[in-house]
Amino acid sequence: MKQTPQQPGPRRPRRAGKPFFVAAGLTAAVGVTAGAAIAFSGGGDATAAKTASAAQGVAAPDRVAANGPAAQIGQAAAKPQAKKAKKTKKTKKAVKAAATGAFSPYVDGSLYPAYDLVDTASKTGVKQFNLAFVTSGGGCTPKWGGVTDLGGNTTANQTDALRKLGGDVRVSFGGASGSELGLACSDEASLEAAYGKVIDQFKLTKVDFDIEGSALPDVAANTRRAKAIAALQKKHSGLDVSFTLPVLPSGLTPDGVNLVKNAKDNGVAVNAVNVMAMDYGDSAAPNPNGKMGQYAIDAATATQGQIKGALGLSDAEAWKRVAVTPMIGVNDVNTETFTVADASKVAAFAKSKGLAWTAMWSATRDKACPGGPKNQADPTCSSIDQQPFAFMKAFN
Repeated sequence: MKQTPQQPGPRRPRRAGKPFFVAAGLTAAVGVTAGAAIAFSGGGDATAAKTASAAQGVAAPDRVAANGPAAQIGQAAAKPQAKKAKKTKKTKKAVKAAATGAFSPYVDGSLYPAYDLVDTASKTGVKQFNLAFVTSGGGCTPKWGGVTDLGGNTTANQTDALRKLGGDVRVSFGGASGSELGLACSDEASLEAAYGKVIDQFKLTKVDFDIEGSALPDVAANTRRAKAIAALQKKHSGLDVSFTLPVLPSGLTPDGVNLVKNAKDNGVAVNAVNVMAMDYGDSAAPNPNGKMGQYAIDAATATQGQIKGALGLSDAEAWKRVAVTPMIGVNDVNTETFTVADASKVAAFAKSKGLAWTAMWSATRDKACPGGPKNQADPTCSSIDQQPFAFMKAFN
């Protein structure tokens, strides 16, 4: 998951270790296939970070992390109004049915060996997961990380077994690397079919759209995506839709807010706006040691106010539409380290506010590295001293 707040002009998973997501990023990690949705990029996009920060009225981050592993957001009168009222009622019903508040860590499906969902569920009790990422495998064809056929992902193929244990998955489209399908598919119908193929393949009731980088300000793609999602929600009653977006402690970028508004205006029932609480950069998040939990809380709080206006929600309802995903351990911006204590703090905050859900980037990283702590993000471990599953236990 790679957090790339905003780039000039018209997208990721964020990641070295990362929606969920990291903006600046590391270089491709061992075991991550090229084109994987979650990617560590090699140094970050300073220009994009500065543009995003300037747009928000804050100092530009020196570096924006990559959120995730590499290699690998007029008809006339009576009848139209009645139709709109009916649609609004259905939208509210869909949103209400979808909110769960569960902890759902992201899993980078591009890594080898494949992550074992069932084993983790049996050891930790965590049974909800976000599977990342599905991107364009050439044209409008959906593939895992842009390279693996939908039926060829070992982790995703555990979905039925996980459901037998009472669990479920949310599949995430997009990420920091590769081409998001909203950009690759040229029209609404083909895009709807591409997303629908994944929904049908895994019998999904929850989907996520990780929109960052050049995809975020692309209004044409955002509109096409929103219309396709709205059509899918009509076909799949109660389909839970989240948008994963880059964030700073001061909140979403203007492009992020505009994407949320665009989705609503085009008929999408937005169940959650999930923020990539990671890789902020020193200017946006100074002296981060011991503060990453609070910075995540600040980001979620600012986002709540923004989506309250964008979606026309009450204060209480807006909290229920916020989700937050930190990058655990050492971030791609390696001055930033999210600790187990930070996780406990964010979990308590999420519970107190009734957030939609919490997550982390990523489940694979929830263990110490074989060689001990180190000063750089790793897609397969947290780079800090910790016990296995320590973050999951803190969040769950």
